[in-house]
Amino acid sequence: MKKSLSLLVIGFLLLSGSWPRAAEEQKAAEEYDEDTYGPQAPIIWEKPVKGVVFEHKIHTQGAGLECDSCHDELFPMEAGASAEKEDFTMKTLYDGGYCGACHDGDTAFASNKRCTACHIGVRGQARLSGSAAAAEGHGAKE
Repeated sequence: MKKSLSLLVIGFLLLSGSWPRAAEEQKAAEEYDEDTYGPQAPIIWEKPVKGVVFEHKIHTQGAGLECDSCHDELFPMEAGASAEKEDFTMKTLYDGGYCGACHDGDTAFASNKRCTACHIGVRGQARLSGSAAAAEGHGAKE
């Protein structure tokens, strides 16, 4: 009976595509090379607004960009250096600076569209960082 149930479950997983998909996801996670693709951990920006996420993996592995597609012309390699610049604003993005150089509506979705693709908000930031303190004052239970 156990053997039949096991075979049934394995058959279901194979037919549903869950097993191969899970194996592909695990293989992709194992093959991620930070020297090639950049940091695997998401970057959470505090500026121009709090709670904006950037993932190198989406841009390098996913979109096929190289590090020098963005560094050092659009973004300095030094972590956080762009956020220190006075022109690191949404207006600059809309005008084609920083992310807006590609997120122009032609190369990639426009920086003034699909806001929630990047803007995860304070609660999303709290979930990613594992900190309820990040959501304080924004409807978080104390």
